[in-house]
Formats: sequence, structure tokens, C-alpha cells
Amino acid sequence: MTEPCALSPEPCSLKIGSRGSQLALWQANHIADQLRLKGCEVAIEIIRTTGDAMQHLTFAQVGATVPKGMFTKEIEEALYDRRIDLAVHSLKDLPTSLDDPFTIAAIPPRADARDAFVSINFESFAALPSGARIGTSSLRRQAQLRSVRNDLHFLEFRGNVDTRLRKLSEGEAEAIILASAGLERLERTEYLRERFPALILCPAAGQGALAIETRADDRATIEALAVLDDASTRFAVTAERAALAALGGGCQVPIGIHCLESAGRFSITGAVAAPSGEGIVRAALEHQEGTSPTALGQKLAERLLAQGARSLLELAIP
Repeated sequence: MTEPCALSPEPCSLKIGSRGSQLALWQANHIADQLRLKGCEVAIEIIRTTGDAMQHLTFAQVGATVPKGMFTKEIEEALYDRRIDLAVHSLKDLPTSLDDPFTIAAIPPRADARDAFVSINFESFAALPSGARIGTSSLRRQAQLRSVRNDLHFLEFRGNVDTRLRKLSEGEAEAIILASAGLERLERTEYLRERFPALILCPAAGQGALAIETRADDRATIEALAVLDDASTRFAVTAERAALAALGGGCQVPIGIHCLESAGRFSITGAVAAPSGEGIVRAALEHQEGTSPTALGQKLAERLLAQGARSLLELAIP
């Protein structure tokens, strides 16, 4: 017989939907373990998404075919059909606006949001020789780094963390760029040489954060998940996603947005780059007391647009 969940007076039995990658399963198990500590019974169902099924294509090509939710569509279908009760996503993979049946019930404390320089033979990005090859599937990363080093060659690298690290070890590139959070979660930091400051390589909106998505009408599950929500992280990523939405971007455009709390105050930084790296605009703002996170993100977007971000984004449209 199911014992009552510590988060709810009713018996608690939950099913999590997750992609099947090593990192996605780490994330799902991480949330499952926290829920089990509260007395819930938790199972995980692996769901193959469109983005996973199209590994032979670049992210840009997949995005052109499935413009919204390439890594979430099938999971949301299972959620809507009540085959699962919640989904654990990398927040940066979620569209900036969810369809009406769904809500983000909890955003746990964020891991390191910065991008990482990963290399076997070179200690830093600056140490790479002219003509060196860098593997990354992200247009955001390519564009910003090209603005700093236009003498490097950027290669399309897809696959999970282990696949990309294997390609690096086999000499397909001199370095790769990965999210620090993923490397830390999988304990694969052996070749992590440096973490880029946001003023050099601004992270994707929501990077390093997890989002727990549920049906908006599932009050019992939402209440059970409330204890996992971190107010500081939710403020930061809400501001980031508001800026991204105001710029009209998704996860496959050359936009970086990063909101950070320090000594109880939030600041937000943004960057929009031309795909070639030949043009880039940056802006930064301090949070003013009484301003909502959404208003903070929108104000940053206005700053970027006033500096010419729109013309740079148009260059990224196929």
C-alpha cells in the first residue's frame, strides 16, 4: 500500500517523463530522488523526442523542421494524455511560452550557468593556435566566439556529452564548448579548462537550470513539487526568458541572456551576435527595487534592440 507523501496528505505516486540521454536521465533521477526522500513513489518513463530522432541534422535544420519544442513536443503529448505526471527538462530547451494545458511547477536551484572550454591539449581559449577547430552545435556559441577569434574553425558537433568528448579525444577538434552544468552533473570535468565569463560568452537563457513541467490543472502534483522551487533561480530565469521572448528568439538563435544574483541583488546581461561574429551588441542592467523579473528582462531586450540587435537577428534567419 502506498504511504502518504510527506508533501501531501494523499498517497503520492508520480511518473516522470524524460529524454533518454545520459544527462536527461541524471536530471530525472535527481528530481526523483528528492521526491522519494519526501515519501513519494516515483517511476521514470523514457520518451524519444524529435530532436533525439534527428541527430543526423544540425540544430538549425531541426529547428527549421520543428520550430518549437524539438526536445519537448513528445514529452508534452505524454503529459497531456496523462501517461506521465511531470516532465524534467533542461530549462533552456523549453519554449519561452508554454501551451495553455501546461505550467512550470518548480525550478530547483540552478547549477553553474556558464559555458565551458574543454580541451585535452590547450589550457585556455586564448591559447588555441590560429586555424584550430572548435566543436559546437550552438549558433549562439559560435557567433559570440567568432567575434573574439575570427581565425578559428567552428565544426558542427551533435550528440550527448560522452559522444562529444569521444570526438574530442579522437582528434576531430582541438576543443569543444559545453555547458559547465552538464559536465559537473555527469562528473566529466577532466578536460574542463576554463569557464567563460558572460561578457565574453553569454549563456543561453535558462542554461544550468531545470524545469519541472506539469499539467496546469493538476493541483496535487503542483503542490507536491512546490518544495523543490527556488525563488532566486525562478526570478533569474524568468527575467532571462522574458528578454528572449521580447527579442523574438528561441534556443537556436545567437542570443545570450544571463541573470545573476549577488549579495541579494540581481543583474542581467545580454548579447546578440551576427552568425559570422562580425557584429555584436551587449547590454547590462541592475535590478531596481519593485521591478518584476519580466519587466527587467523586457527592459534589457529594449536596450539591445536600441543598439541594433534586430538587424543582427535577421542575419540568422535562414
